Amino acid sequence: VLKTCGTTTLLRCVATLIEIGRKIGLEIDWLGYNRKNFSFPGDQAFPHGSFHQEMDYLYSHRNLCERLNGNGYTLGPVTSDHWFVFVADHTKRQADEDNDTDRVLNIMMFDIDQDVAQKFYYNQYTPKIHADETDDEATRRISTEQTKQAGIDALVPGATIDPRAFEPCGYSMNAVLFHSYSTMHITPEEGSSYASFETNQKLKNYTSLISNVVRAFRPKRFVMTLMADEGGLKEMGNNQLFTNGSGGAKIAVPLNKKAGVVAASPVASPTGGGNNNNHQATYKRRDLASIQVEDDVCCMMGSWVLEERDLTHVEFGSREKEPTEQQRHRGLSVSHYS
Repeated sequence: VLKTCGTTTLLRCVATLIEIGRKIGLEIDWLGYNRKNFSFPGDQAFPHGSFHQEMDYLYSHRNLCERLNGNGYTLGPVTSDHWFVFVADHTKRQADEDNDTDRVLNIMMFDIDQDVAQKFYYNQYTPKIHADETDDEATRRISTEQTKQAGIDALVPGATIDPRAFEPCGYSMNAVLFHSYSTMHITPEEGSSYASFETNQKLKNYTSLISNVVRAFRPKRFVMTLMADEGGLKEMGNNQLFTNGSGGAKIAVPLNKKAGVVAASPVASPTGGGNNNNHQATYKRRDLASIQVEDDVCCMMGSWVLEERDLTHVEFGSREKEPTEQQRHRGLSVSHYS
């Protein structure tokens, strides 16, 4: 698994990977490339100028490996958040094979709460705790501090975490637990803040994990994608988040006074914001798309937006305030998404 962000040119590594694989006697069985539409497409370098350019670039390597022959797909409205997927699947499966239960969940969050974003600025932490501390040691320490301050370690309990804080701001993390991985990338700058969480954990129900991730970063909107084999979907059973039923139309994220991980997070269509101490933020699903690619890979994408009543009446954080007509809560601006 290779994941990157910004203006890096990920697909340029394909030829190198083919060569490395052949040196140790390996050929490509399955190749998948996927991304959301770029926030700043004009800043991208070749071959990432467009999805068509990316596919043409992959096809140009067929003289190196004929197994790169695959298909491209687009999910979601082209006028809003959408997802590009390319899959070349040449895996030879046995007729009675029933162990393909892979799935990958990706949560991409936009306009994260600015109190949370501040935790990922390098200058918020002590540069050196003693004279003998090297720059590398300071970076490792600050990376660990950011992980704990943001509650990221609680999102992947028991996992081995390799975090990295960047100067002046930004954060990445990879975590491994047995045969599963989780990875995060965070850009905290106000006006274009972003955080992503991806995992291939084989959970039967992702409700609590999704609520915990969203609650940790408090975005104003987020996009979720799920790529799964048919066997993986069967293991998950009834998947409300990616069905047309009302059960997944809204996601209610508890906002208790006490900071920490949500113990239980209902996914439903709540009728109110609550009138007790257990306030919740409600995200309404705006778009939903799904498609089956190649033989047995299902791709699903949905986008959710924080409801306006929650932008107006709920302050993310540990304090409660009565809203006034001219008050704007810290870290939030009142916007309308259509």
